[in-house]
Amino acid sequence: MGNKTTEDRHTATTVKAFKKLLLDNLYHTQGANVYNASPYDIYRALAFSVRDQLVGRWRETVDAYYRADPKIVIYLSAEYLLGRQLEKNMLYTDTMKLADKVFQELDLDLDEVLELDQEPGLGNGGLGRLAACFLDSLATLSIPAIGYGIRYEFGIFRQTFEDGWQVEKADNWLRYGNPWEFPQPDDMVEIGLGGHTEHWRDPDGHQRVNWIPAETVTGEPCHMLMPGYDTSSVHTLRLWRARASEDFDFGMFNEGDYARAVESKVRSENISKALYPNDETPQGKELRLKQQYFFVACSLSDILHTFLSRAEHTLETFADKIAIQLNDTHPVVAVPEMMRLLIDEHELGWDEAWHITTRTFGYTCHTLLPEALEKWPVGLFGRVLPRHLEIVYEINARFLKEVEARFPGDNERLRRMSIIEEGTERRIRMAHLASVSSHTINGVAALQSRLLQERTLRDFAEMWPDRFQNKTNGVTPRRFMLQSNPRFSALITEKIGSGWLTHLDELSKLEKFAGQAGFRESFRKLKLASKETLAAYIFEKNGIQVDPSSLFDVMVKRLHEYKRQLLKALHIITLYQRLKRSGSTGVPPITFIFGAKAAPGYQAAKLIIKLIHGIADVVNHDADVGDALRVVFLENFNVTIGELVYPAADLSEQISLAGKEASGTGNMKFALNGTLTIGTLDGANIEIRERVGAENFFLFGLTVDEVLALKMQGYDPRRFYEENETLRAVIDALTDGTFSSGDRELFNPIVHSLLDRDEFLLLADYASYIERLDEAGRAFTDSDDWSRKALLNVARSGYFSSDRVIEEYCRDVWNASPVEVQPQDSSR
Repeated sequence: MGNKTTEDRHTATTVKAFKKLLLDNLYHTQGANVYNASPYDIYRALAFSVRDQLVGRWRETVDAYYRADPKIVIYLSAEYLLGRQLEKNMLYTDTMKLADKVFQELDLDLDEVLELDQEPGLGNGGLGRLAACFLDSLATLSIPAIGYGIRYEFGIFRQTFEDGWQVEKADNWLRYGNPWEFPQPDDMVEIGLGGHTEHWRDPDGHQRVNWIPAETVTGEPCHMLMPGYDTSSVHTLRLWRARASEDFDFGMFNEGDYARAVESKVRSENISKALYPNDETPQGKELRLKQQYFFVACSLSDILHTFLSRAEHTLETFADKIAIQLNDTHPVVAVPEMMRLLIDEHELGWDEAWHITTRTFGYTCHTLLPEALEKWPVGLFGRVLPRHLEIVYEINARFLKEVEARFPGDNERLRRMSIIEEGTERRIRMAHLASVSSHTINGVAALQSRLLQERTLRDFAEMWPDRFQNKTNGVTPRRFMLQSNPRFSALITEKIGSGWLTHLDELSKLEKFAGQAGFRESFRKLKLASKETLAAYIFEKNGIQVDPSSLFDVMVKRLHEYKRQLLKALHIITLYQRLKRSGSTGVPPITFIFGAKAAPGYQAAKLIIKLIHGIADVVNHDADVGDALRVVFLENFNVTIGELVYPAADLSEQISLAGKEASGTGNMKFALNGTLTIGTLDGANIEIRERVGAENFFLFGLTVDEVLALKMQGYDPRRFYEENETLRAVIDALTDGTFSSGDRELFNPIVHSLLDRDEFLLLADYASYIERLDEAGRAFTDSDDWSRKALLNVARSGYFSSDRVIEEYCRDVWNASPVEVQPQDSSR
C-alpha cells in the first residue's frame, strides 16, 4: 500500500519496530508502562503510534505541494462527519496487521482498544458525511486541498431516549482529549463582531471604511491529518475553536463579581461549543450567525496570509491558485468577508476585488427546501456584522442594475432576484448571495440540479445558464465497504482484485459472478454474519431479541418530515393490524430498524420518534406477534453505528416525497453493500435505479410532476383517508390510545397534520407504498434470487464513488490537478 518512507524512530514497517514505537509512546506520552497501563493508556499510545506514521507522509505532502505551487482547493464546511479515526488510519498506514501481532505478543486485546476510539463530534448528517468523503477522495487522488471548519466542543448532541422521547445530552467527545489533532495556538486569528463603521477618504480621494468592532474573538486552529488510500498524500483538516481575547477580568474578580470576571470568556467560547445551536430563539439565531462568520473569517485570514507569504504570489493571481468551495449556505458569509479583506485591508478597488471573489468561489446547493436556504434578518446581520451588511447592500445594488439592464422593466423579477427579501422583516437571502458571487453553482443529483434551475433558482439560471452544473454525490468505498464490511470486501477482492477500492467502476466485473450459485451462497453467508453482528448489538443496547434470518428493513437518516419516517410507521401499524385480524402479515418476518436524530427545536419530528417508540413497545410485547415483527430504534445513530447497519440491511428505505431530497448518500452506502432499495423517484434514487436496473429496485409513489399537479389541483388528504379502509384504521389507531398507553390526545398533532395538511403527501403515496413493500416481502422469500438482485446492486453502483465526484469537480469547477507526492529521505 503506497510508498514507504525510510524508517526512523517515528515509523515502523516491522512488528519489532512497531512494538518499540508503541512502548515508547506508552512511556513518553502516557507516563505508563505495559504492566500497569490502563486500556485507555494503551489506546492513546496506539493512536500516537499510528499518527506518527501519518506525520511523515504529511510532511512529504506539504513539501511536495510547496515545491509544485499548484492550485489548491479550499473546502469550507460547517460540519465534517468523520467517523472514528483509529481503525481507518491503521488501514491507510498498513499497521493493522502489525498492531494485531504486537498486541498478541503483549497479551493485550486490540478490539477492546479500538472500541475506545471516540467518533469526533464535528458533524450531523449527510452534509457532513459528504464533506468527510470528499476529504478522503481529495487525498486519495492527490489533489492539493485543505478543509476548514469548526472544532465543536460538544458536537450536535448525544441522543438518548427516556420513555420514548428524545433527550439531548452533551456529546463530550473531547473528555479525554483528541490524540488525532495538533493544536496550534501560535497561529491564532483575531476577528471582530458588532460595533460600527467609519467612512473616510484617503489622500488620493478614495473612499475608505474602518470597521470598529465592539468585541473581538480569537480563533485557535487545530488540524487533523486526512490521509489518502494507497498513496503518500496526507491532507490537513483545519478546525477553529473560539477563545476569548481576554480570558479573565482581574479587576471584577477582586471586586467579588466572579461571574462577570469570566463573562467575556464564556460568551466568546460559546461560538464553538455545539454544532447548529437551536435558532428558535433570537439568541440562538445570533449565536449561529456568529458561528458561521467566525469560521469563515478565521479561514480566509489564514488562507490569505499563507498565500501571500510566498513572494511570488500576488492578489491578482489569487483565483489562479485558490479555489474555494462553499458547502451549502452556511459559509456564504465568506463572500462579504472576502470583499472586506480585499477592499478595506488590502485597499483594492471594488471591481478588482469583485473580479477576484467571483473567480474564486463555487457554490454547492444541497437542498430544495426553502427553509434550508438560509435567510438572515437584516437587523440581526447589521448588528453582528455592520461592515458586511454595507457590502451586501452594495453587491445587491450593482447586481440589480445588471438584472435591470438584462430584463428592463421587469420589476417582479427584480423583487424575486434581490439578495434582500422585502417584507415585515427584511432578510438577506444567502442562496441568492452565493449565486451572484460564485462562478459555478451545482446541485448534487440530476433531478435536484434540474429543479434548482427550473424552480428554486430559476431566475439565476435564466440569467447565467452556464453557471449551473450537476455533480451527483458519491461515497468512499474505503470507509463504507473496506472498513465497515471487511469480509465482503475480501470476497470482492478475491474475485476481481483490489483495484476497485480506488476505481469503484471496476465493481462491474462482479456482475458475471452474480449468476454463479456458489458466489451467491458466499454472499448470503456473509450477509447473515453481518446481521448476526447487528442483532447482537441490538440485544446489548436495546434488550430486544431479533431474528437475523428475518428481513432487515432499515431506515437510518436525519429525522425530518419530508424524509417520511412517519410513512414507515404507518406501514408497521398496517402489518400489525393485519396480523391481529387474520393471524398473518402475508409477508416473512421483518425487523424494522430506525436510526435518526431530530433537531432539538423540531417538535413534530420528536413526536414522530415518540410514536415509533410507542409502536415498538406494543409490537415487541404482543404475544400474538411472535417473531413476525420487531421494531428497533437505535440510539444516537452515527457513523460508527452506520458501519454495523449498512452491511446488515436487506431493504433500504429511501422514501422521501419526490422533489424534496437533494441526493442522499445513505442510499448509495446501502446499495454498495448489497441492499435492495424501496424508494421514490427522488434525489439520487433515480440514478441508482437507472444503473442497477428497475427490476432490482422497488419503486413506488408519485413523480415530481405528479406531486406538483396534485398540489395545484387542490390536494385533499381526507379523501384518501375516507376512501381507503385500511389507511383509515391505521390513522384512527393513533388516537385510540393503542400506541400511547391509553392517551388519546398525545398523537393528535400528527393526525391533524396528516388529515388537514399532509404537506409531504404520505396519504397519497400510502397505497402504492404498502403494495410495493408486500411485493418486496414476497421477493425476500426467494433468497437465491434476492441475493442475485443484491449483488447486481453492488456490481452496478460503481458510479457512486466520491472519487468520481471529485474528479468531476476538478475538471469542471476547480481546474485543479493532482500533484504526486514522492517520499523523501526521512533523515533530512
